[in-house]
Amino acid sequence: MSIIAVRIDGRLIHGQVANLWTTKLNISRIMVVDDDVAENAIEKSGLKLATPAGVKLSVLPIEKAAANILAGKYDSQRLLIIARKPDRLLKLVELGVPLKEINVGNMSQSEHSRAVTKSINVEENDIDVFKKLNKHGVTLVSQMVPNDKAEDFMSLID
Repeated sequence: MSIIAVRIDGRLIHGQVANLWTTKLNISRIMVVDDDVAENAIEKSGLKLATPAGVKLSVLPIEKAAANILAGKYDSQRLLIIARKPDRLLKLVELGVPLKEINVGNMSQSEHSRAVTKSINVEENDIDVFKKLNKHGVTLVSQMVPNDKAEDFMSLID
């Protein structure tokens, strides 16, 4: 399995992901997993522009991402999976993709969210999804940039 890291980040690909995480983890492909983004040509164009030179980009609906991963399509690559919200990753796990750890990055504030840290805001349904991921044996951590210490995310939402 070639999944090097999995991150939730509402901004998808931006400075922290494009420069810090990709470089630190020597990533060769970024995969954005999101049904809506996969159908949005303008958003996909922006993601292509934000992807570092030399790094491949896939923007896929959840089921296609799972099928490609399980078929071994990326086994020779160092894959960073990014999703905007945790429910996309729960669906990947339910489809059989073995995710060991998820780094919970930036989740933007909304009218229904509450702050967990200064850059992570969760809604009630997000908390339910995190608990389900945890029950599937996925370790959830919060680490904004590679030099930060990884914190146990579940202890922040309990």
